[in-house]
Amino acid sequence: MRAILTSLILATPAFAWEATVGDICTLSHDTGAATIFLTYDPSAPLYTLTVTRKDQVWAQSPWFAMRFEGRNPIEIATPRHVLSDGGSALTVTDTGFGNVLDGLEYNQVAYAFTQDGVAEFPLIDAAPQVRIFRTCAGAHLS
Repeated sequence: MRAILTSLILATPAFAWEATVGDICTLSHDTGAATIFLTYDPSAPLYTLTVTRKDQVWAQSPWFAMRFEGRNPIEIATPRHVLSDGGSALTVTDTGFGNVLDGLEYNQVAYAFTQDGVAEFPLIDAAPQVRIFRTCAGAHLS
């Protein structure tokens, strides 16, 4: 029985937060149901955030919002988002992502949502990876 349980645990994919620092810095997390992927291009400087739902599409919406719940609750919204990949991916681009990074680093859960859909991202172990992402050369957090 232990062998079966061990093999099941080891066969379960580990969904960890991951950051890379390079010419384009990235921060990502995959829950199995959705993926959040941030980039920062120091040469622009420009941030992007893409939330991809695996089994559902985002409907056209006049706004996109994120809510971060935990020690430092934050809610932000924008009408400046675009859909791609047949509606499964929603992307926001901006020159500053300070509130997004603070929300990811200092809270327990993040919700990316529109009036018709939501993707939930647990923030367990996100903080160290957010700090790595913040070290991206020349990152501006306005």
